[in-house]
Amino acid sequence: MSKVPCKILIVDDEEDILVAGRLLLKQHFATVLTTSDPYYIPGMLQEHGFDVVLLDMNFSTGATSSKEGLHWLKQILNLSPKTSVILMTAYGDIELAVRALKEGATDFVLKPWQNEKLIAILKTACQNKAGATSGSSDASIKSTSTTFHYDEFIGVSPAMQRVYQTIDKVAATDANVLILGENGTGKEVAARALHRKSKRADKAFEKVDLGAVSETLFESELFGHAKGAFTDAKEDRAGRFEAATGGTLFLDEIGNLSLGLQAKLLTSLQSRQIIRLGTNKPRPIDIRLICATNMPLYNMVREGTFRQDLLYRINTVEIHLPPLRERREDIELLAKHFLQVYSQKYDRGGLKMDESTLRRLKEYHWPGNIRELDHAIERAVILCDGTELHPDDFYLATNEGHSTVHQELPSVTDTDHTLESLEKLMVQKALVKHSGNITHAAKELGITRTALYRRIEKHGL
Repeated sequence: MSKVPCKILIVDDEEDILVAGRLLLKQHFATVLTTSDPYYIPGMLQEHGFDVVLLDMNFSTGATSSKEGLHWLKQILNLSPKTSVILMTAYGDIELAVRALKEGATDFVLKPWQNEKLIAILKTACQNKAGATSGSSDASIKSTSTTFHYDEFIGVSPAMQRVYQTIDKVAATDANVLILGENGTGKEVAARALHRKSKRADKAFEKVDLGAVSETLFESELFGHAKGAFTDAKEDRAGRFEAATGGTLFLDEIGNLSLGLQAKLLTSLQSRQIIRLGTNKPRPIDIRLICATNMPLYNMVREGTFRQDLLYRINTVEIHLPPLRERREDIELLAKHFLQVYSQKYDRGGLKMDESTLRRLKEYHWPGNIRELDHAIERAVILCDGTELHPDDFYLATNEGHSTVHQELPSVTDTDHTLESLEKLMVQKALVKHSGNITHAAKELGITRTALYRRIEKHGL
């Protein structure tokens, strides 16, 4: 195995940590040195020119405030601005983590670390350092590619830490998992994280959006069909259960199933076999089932619209994904991540967000959650004129009493029936209705996203 050509320094007052870190990392990186005394950092930086410093946050006996870590973070960045600093601590202080990121840290890990996660973070930090040195990336954009990621998640909030812990515990099992959360909270991301961490990771991950499957096509889609089973069945076809054999089947929007279809799904899950439409031959299935919905299944059970026995079958373990308004600590990290992504996508290098913009994003209630934040940042990057995003670059609904109260729109008067004014009003109404979501607004207006962007710019919206 070839080693990453990267120089890493581990700084920690616990000898066990230094030994464990050195033994682990020297298998993957060209140079790994350690010291238990942070006062040796300046001399070692000058002598070796480290690419990454893995820095403990507390050195004094019994210290938990992490002020020492922040002090040495500043010292390292002053002495060697291009060195990436990864902070580590046994204390999951979220406010400190965010402060450390603001002051220049590249990432933050909790002790005891997970070996694979630590190696991935360090490899990315080394790659980013190499890219910055070669000039292949814009140095004005601070890398957030590993900042508090858990697979595809970004977040440091206590609510997300609980999600990560649950995924870690359940992923290696074959237990059925039910993921609950509002639209845009990342339910599919969680499902894919479970699959990647499971023993089935090298097998198929099959997703079925049950909200988009009609009653008549349900059995064919999930169980497959034989040639001649219905008019358009011109050949034998395996369903999604068979396609996912050995791997994971992800049933999204399971709350949309009718009672009749719920019964058919339950029968297959209980017997662990399916029968293709148009045949009588049972076929065994070997899948790990993950389901998701934004609907209140327990209320639906009480109302008789969702089967209790099916709910018991699919929710051996439940994962609740918090809405963005309940994890406000993560908004800045997410916003900066999306800013980097879309700055690169649209060749807008150097774009920043001022403090008033970040404050507005943190105060907003985000009814569309992460998906809405994603779209809002993309739109702002496309439409902003300068090098800094300001609050008025974002088209957000107002928030009163935790409910979405849309901006008051002008009406078209009897003497204002020009095509121009009518078009502007329709675009405004569609954008407000969909909380600035360009894709949904364009679909409602019956035009492409590009055409909608042109009209937004044309009308100064």
